[in-house]
Amino acid sequence: MLILQLVIILVASKIAGSLSVRLGQPSVLGKLLIGIVLGPSVLGLVNENETLAEFSQIGVILLMFIAGLETDVDEFKRTGKASTLVGFGGSIVPLVLGYFAGVVLNLTTMESLFLGLLLSATSVSISVQALKEMNQLKTREGTTILGAAVIDDVAVIIALAFLMSFAGGDVNLTTVILKKILFFAGSILVGWKVVPWFLNKFTSLKVTETVISSALIICFTYAYLAEYTGVAAIIGAYIAGVAISVTNYKHEIFEKVETISYSIFVPVFFTSIGITAEFSGISENLGLIIILSVLAILTKLVGSAVGAKVAGFGWNSSLGIGAAMVSRGEVALIMATIGLETKLLSQDMFAVIVVVVLVTTIVTPPMMKWFFKSKIQTESMRN
Repeated sequence: MLILQLVIILVASKIAGSLSVRLGQPSVLGKLLIGIVLGPSVLGLVNENETLAEFSQIGVILLMFIAGLETDVDEFKRTGKASTLVGFGGSIVPLVLGYFAGVVLNLTTMESLFLGLLLSATSVSISVQALKEMNQLKTREGTTILGAAVIDDVAVIIALAFLMSFAGGDVNLTTVILKKILFFAGSILVGWKVVPWFLNKFTSLKVTETVISSALIICFTYAYLAEYTGVAAIIGAYIAGVAISVTNYKHEIFEKVETISYSIFVPVFFTSIGITAEFSGISENLGLIIILSVLAILTKLVGSAVGAKVAGFGWNSSLGIGAAMVSRGEVALIMATIGLETKLLSQDMFAVIVVVVLVTTIVTPPMMKWFFKSKIQTESMRN
């Protein structure tokens, strides 16, 4: 059954992606929407299962690894200030307005703060694909978005640990922060000293495909350690890609990883987002879903865009950067699950949040296309 489901996903995602491009939208939008059609909410041809979830996890890890490989380290250093402003702007505005939304909904103080944190989360895995399709991933805007995502992720996770410690969860705030510091310090040191050495040693083995194997070992190790220390696995994969990007193996690894990723794992990831969507009971909370979706989109869009504008970007680029930060993706879903387990989210609110996350994910690619349109046209005229 799994093999048949993979066939259906691959055929449908490629066709849907192509149709999306023909309609002037990034292919990722078609892949997200076809997942909803294939899933139990519409046709029921593909159902969520553990194996597909693992394929999807590998897909998003490889996607962010590729983004790291394509990162210009010098440009990354130059956009540090801009990334910080975008990251914090895109976190504070959703946090504050999300908190007040919780108060209006008669949630407790802790529940309101948790709702604000949920809206502060971001996941740029969808945005990375849209940036690649628009040839914007290696630009100053693309680098700023990736840097801001790292800052946003760390800030939100530490804030979540802080909240959980007050909510009575078994969380030691000092330990949480220390683990994050150790991970980032260790990952930088290992990337600087160990990664080049490991690549040189491992690729000298007298077996086939040692270059790509060594790259995947580094990628998955970083992802695992990131998740183990409470940082998102996708951030670890991205850092691994950046570490390899400064070596002589960058181009060979990029070509081979891209082939592996986009042939099966990445299409499964995009499509699985739609497959896992659950719309039962949506009509009962439709008004709340609409309000929170609009709030989620506008707070992240405005907060990040203002940060980008302060950093010196024009308004079109600033809004494009803000749009790229809108998707909450798997980061918010993980947080929502934690909220459900700790009683900071009710079952009904959890169902609402899942739909809101899906909405933010679907609207991100066309919003990015719209705001970056003038920049892309200008670059085309220059070429």
